[in-house]
Amino acid sequence: MYEQKYLKLLSTHYPNVQTASAKLINLSAILNLPKGTEHFIADIHGEYEAFNHFLKNASGILKEKINDRFSDLPKEDKRRLAFFIYYPTDMLDKYQKRMAEEDFLTLLRATLLQMVRLARLVATKYTKQYVRSMLPEEFATLIQELLYESEDHKDKRYYYEAIIDAVFRTERERKLLVELSRFIRHLAVDRLHVVGDIFDRGPKPHMVMERLMRHKNVDIQWVNHDIIWMGAASGCQVCIANVIRIAARYNNLDCLEDGYGINLRLLAAFANKVYKNDPCTPFYPKAEGKIALDDSDGKFIARMQKAIAIIQFKLEATIIRNNPDFGLDDRLILDKIDPEKKTVTIDGHTYDLENAHFPTVDFESDPYALTPEEQRVIDHLTQLFLHNEMLQKHVRFLFRKGSIVYRANNVLLFHAGIPLNEDGTFMAQRIDGEDLYGARLTDAYEQKIRNAYLNRYKKDNRERDYFVMLWQGKTSPLFAKSAMKTFERYFIKDKQSHKETMNPYFTIRERHEVLDRIFEEYGVDKKRGKIINGHVPLDVTRGHNVVLADKRIYLIDGGMSKQYAKTTSIGGYTLISDSYAFYLVYHSRFSSHDDLIEKEKDIVSVIHSEDINHRRTYIYDTDQGKELRAEIEDLAKLIDSYRKGVIKEQESN
Repeated sequence: MYEQKYLKLLSTHYPNVQTASAKLINLSAILNLPKGTEHFIADIHGEYEAFNHFLKNASGILKEKINDRFSDLPKEDKRRLAFFIYYPTDMLDKYQKRMAEEDFLTLLRATLLQMVRLARLVATKYTKQYVRSMLPEEFATLIQELLYESEDHKDKRYYYEAIIDAVFRTERERKLLVELSRFIRHLAVDRLHVVGDIFDRGPKPHMVMERLMRHKNVDIQWVNHDIIWMGAASGCQVCIANVIRIAARYNNLDCLEDGYGINLRLLAAFANKVYKNDPCTPFYPKAEGKIALDDSDGKFIARMQKAIAIIQFKLEATIIRNNPDFGLDDRLILDKIDPEKKTVTIDGHTYDLENAHFPTVDFESDPYALTPEEQRVIDHLTQLFLHNEMLQKHVRFLFRKGSIVYRANNVLLFHAGIPLNEDGTFMAQRIDGEDLYGARLTDAYEQKIRNAYLNRYKKDNRERDYFVMLWQGKTSPLFAKSAMKTFERYFIKDKQSHKETMNPYFTIRERHEVLDRIFEEYGVDKKRGKIINGHVPLDVTRGHNVVLADKRIYLIDGGMSKQYAKTTSIGGYTLISDSYAFYLVYHSRFSSHDDLIEKEKDIVSVIHSEDINHRRTYIYDTDQGKELRAEIEDLAKLIDSYRKGVIKEQESN
């Protein structure tokens, strides 16, 4: 009965045997195309220029395609062609200024022809229909002619050259080159996977988000640095305080004020008034080229950072007390301070405070009560975040394209870790009276924050508290540590108190029984499954292992953020999965856009690891293939129903 209803609904799209058969034949052909290339990247941390370059060069894929197609071309010419594809406008301007007009047009013509040949190569993985859908409307017919007509035959060569001649005669050569470069880049990578940490530390997360929103096929795995921005856009005041505090800590307040247009003037005025005579030394921002201690901007940012940090600690108390199942009681610290002795007692240890000036903390009555001025500041900021058009647009996109865990083609993507106990079993979290773990827990967390965002304008929205749980909770798959020691890092000099113990996942994940348990829990083939993580910056050039468990785990946080320059000497990793293999690529540090254009020297370094498939992977091997086979089966049933007269055929529209 339900199948018949479904087939009748399907018949509205394919009203007769002819249309249903045509679609079935088309899908059957698609199944036998090679799997598209997938591009995995993690821990962008607002480094827009580096991230944008990784997308433009497809992490070396385009360079490899150029080597394959133009094996006899000199290296210098290959590099130049590559950069014309990456940055066509900049390269056109560069060579037009440096060459005679006739020589420049000759170069332009040769480059256009090379691009067409390369486009023909990268288009072979796709159907003509899909390729047509990716063509720029202005040049769609022209590019199709160039792609599908051979220039080898004498008569066709004249036709081919006549098309190019006409382009130059109408002075459309520059525009065609730009559109061809974009077309090639789009076809080089079928899907982009962003494995978390878009925000914080770097200066331009808003531009990263704008770039992602223009990408044709992308998914995102959230992590704690993303979740606080999502929570801030949902009206969670603890998340708002964290977002501002971290931006101040890394001297990136511009990303809020200039990037998102969020005015911090009220907070700044409050901080200057209350902490005017406080040196705020532990709160000086971390940045490249450290701000000097006597720098007025440094002092100004330090005051703001301390002001919002104290507000954050106070706000956390309500959430922690209202949600005992979160297990965050150890983060209630303000009431453990002895203002007379200038000490704090944590876990039975008493420490001297590096900074003991707390003018807004009422130690006698309630250390966690906001002053009227603090309340006014955070309420004002909440309205700015809730009603910021750009931020809301970006967060809607994160919810639409994102998840905590993502499964695709037997690859399991999550940024940090699946919370485990020491014995390798899943850690449990009580939610709504039920102990959940593994996939049920991650699904429940996700449902809570989706509901929180959908109801973000409601005042009594307790589901917002789950953003804080995911930001710093012990069972959060986005954090995967024992505790977030924010207070300790600011106020206690003894670094032993700063230690955040990693979840056992990080020490036992290579055990086969642990891996198999995770794969089984998340519906991934145990024999072919792979896990891709970010979260911990690692550097292969310093001996760090980034491919674990016999190539079943890939760690792709290479420290793209400039803040990690002391931790890693490289500038990030990307992982490529095509129909032949997995390739782990590492990159030199991004210098500057102008430097790249001038030198035409890419930042893709040698391939560190590759996992070759036993045979080439086709679409019928993938998750998409499973969906297509199911659709083919439904179409076959529809055709059978037409032929048996169970469903009447109609005229095609």
